[in-house]
Amino acid sequence: MAERAEELRRARDVASRLRRIVDSALGAGRTRTAQGRDIDEHQPHTERLAYLATETLAVETLLDYAEAAGERDPLATGEAIVFTGQVAGRARTQIGDALETFGLEQAELDKTLDATEARAFIRGALDDRRIEAIGARVVEWRGTPDCYLEGELERMTREAVRDFARAEVAPIAQHIHLDDELVPEAIIAKMAELGFFGLAVPVEYGGQGMGNLAMILTTEELSAASLAAAGSLITRPEILTKALLGGGSDEQKRTWLPRLAAGEIMAAISVTEPDTGSDVASVKVRAERAAQGGREGWLISGAKAWCTFAGRADVIAMLCRTDPDLAKGAKGLSLFIVPKERFPGHQFVMRQEGGGVIEGKADRTPGYRGMHSYTLQIERYFVAGENLVGGEGRGFYLQMNGFAAGRLQTGGRATGLAQAALEAAAHYANERSQFGQPIGRYGLTRYKLGRMAVEIAAARQLTYHAARVFDREEGRAVEPSMAKLFACDVAVRTTQEAQLLHGGWGFAEEFPICRYVVDALVLPIFEGVKPVLELKVIGRALLS
Repeated sequence: MAERAEELRRARDVASRLRRIVDSALGAGRTRTAQGRDIDEHQPHTERLAYLATETLAVETLLDYAEAAGERDPLATGEAIVFTGQVAGRARTQIGDALETFGLEQAELDKTLDATEARAFIRGALDDRRIEAIGARVVEWRGTPDCYLEGELERMTREAVRDFARAEVAPIAQHIHLDDELVPEAIIAKMAELGFFGLAVPVEYGGQGMGNLAMILTTEELSAASLAAAGSLITRPEILTKALLGGGSDEQKRTWLPRLAAGEIMAAISVTEPDTGSDVASVKVRAERAAQGGREGWLISGAKAWCTFAGRADVIAMLCRTDPDLAKGAKGLSLFIVPKERFPGHQFVMRQEGGGVIEGKADRTPGYRGMHSYTLQIERYFVAGENLVGGEGRGFYLQMNGFAAGRLQTGGRATGLAQAALEAAAHYANERSQFGQPIGRYGLTRYKLGRMAVEIAAARQLTYHAARVFDREEGRAVEPSMAKLFACDVAVRTTQEAQLLHGGWGFAEEFPICRYVVDALVLPIFEGVKPVLELKVIGRALLS
C-alpha cells in the first residue's frame, strides 16, 4: 500500500510538471496566434498543442481514477504510471526538439520534464517488465477487470446494458456486418423497452434523466457488441434531444421528446453536403417559406450526404439555409425536424402529395454497417412551420450543441470498440500456439497487450471525465472533443494491433477482429473529422 502511494505521488509530481510546461506552451501559442485569431497561419503547431493538452488531461484523469479506485481495480496504478511516463516522455522529446517553435526556453524544460527526478520516473514507468506485467494479467483474465464506478446506479446501468448487449446484439453483429443488413426491429424495440433512448431526456418529458455518464456507459457496452448495430443507435436521438432542450419551444419539447425517449420514433441527422463537410457554416441546402394545403411552412431543396439511418428513420433533423445570403454564414442556418416514412433496404423514395420528394441511396462502406449512410436528393419537400426548431438563424448553434453530445458519445463508442478488440486479442493469445506454446506466453505479445490496456484505460477515464463536465455545463465543447480525439485514435491503434496479434486470421472477415478494424476507421472521421476537431474546436478553445 505504501509503495503504491509513493509511486502515485511520483506520478502526480511528473503530471504537474507536464501540466506546467504544457500551460507555458499554450501561453506562448496564444501570443503566437494572436489569441487564436491566426490559428490557420500555424496549423501544424496548433495541432501539436491540441494533442499535448488532450493527452495531459488524460494523464490527470487516469491518475485521479487510480487514486480513487485503489485496490478495487488491480491494474489502475500500473496503468496510470505507465501512461504518465509515456505522455511525459513524448512531450519532453517533442518540446525539446522544437523549443523555438513552442516559444520556450531550455531552462523551463530543465525545471520540469528534463529534471533528474522526472527523467528517472519516466525510465521506470516505461520499463518493459512493468508493461509486460500488465499484459500478463490481460492474458490471464482474457481482458481487463471492470473499472471502478463509485455510484451504484452507474454500476447497475453497466451490468444491465452488458447483459443485453452480449445476449441480444453480439450473436447477430457479425451477420449484420457481413450481409450489410439493417439493424433488426427487434433490437430497436428491446432497446426502447429498456429505456436506452431516453437516458439523458429529462423525466418531465418521459426520459430517465440519468445524465451523460450513464449514457456513456450504455454506449460503451453496446459498442463493444457492435458499433453500428447498437452502439450508434442512441447517438442520433441524443443529438436531436440536445437541440430541442437547447432551443425548442415548450410545445416542441412536449411533442418530440417523449417519443424520442420511448423509441417510438428514430432520428437521423443531416448536416453534411456533397461539397460541405466540417465547414458547417457553408451549408447550402435551401429552405424557403411557402404554404401548402392551408399550412404555413417551408420548402426544402438540395443535396445532403452521409445521413446515417436516413432510410429507417422516422424524422430527419436537417440543417438548412433559410437566408439565401451566403455571406451570412452560420447566422443564415436553421434546424428543421423533417418527418418521413420508414424504408428498409439501401435506397428509398419519399413522395408528398404536394409533389415534394426525398430520394436516398446508401453509400457502400467497408465498415460501420447496419445503419446505412445515405446521400439524399431533396426537391421542394414541405415541412410545417412548427417543425422549425428554435426559430430562424439558430440552427448552427443548436446543431453544434448537439454535436458536442455526439462527440462525447463517440468517446464512449471508441472505448467500447477498443475494449472488444483487446478482449478478442487476449482470448486469441490464450488459444493460438506457435513454436510450441501459446502466443500469450511471449514477452512481446504481453507487452503489446499491456500497452493496449493502458491506452484504453486512459481513453475511458478521459471520456468519463468529459461526461461529468458536460453534466455540469451542458454545451461545453472542449472536453467532449478531447475525449473523441484521443479515444478514436486509441480505437484505431488498438484494433489494428489486435488484428496483427491474430496473424493471418485477423484478415479473415469471419473473425470479429476484422470488423472491429474497419469499424474503427470511421471514428476519427464522423462527428468532426480529426484535423478540424484539433484546429477549429480544441485548438481554438485553448488558444482563444
